[in-house]
Amino acid sequence: MYGYEHVGMGWGGLWMVLIWAIPILLVVLLVRYFTRDSGGKTVKSALDILDARYARGEIDRDEYLKRRADLTG
Repeated sequence: MYGYEHVGMGWGGLWMVLIWAIPILLVVLLVRYFTRDSGGKTVKSALDILDARYARGEIDRDEYLKRRADLTG
């Protein structure tokens, strides 16, 4: 009675899916692009920053130990 074009969505349904899928995909890619880290750098913890400051000589040993105790305890 009916031909094969009535089985499933047919070509018209495929185009309808693409019309919706492409803009949704573009929105997802734009959101990911604008919310990612700048340059792929990892976010440093407070202890990492403190260790780096001590290694560069910006703070002395006593201040380093005091701040480390504040952060860990």
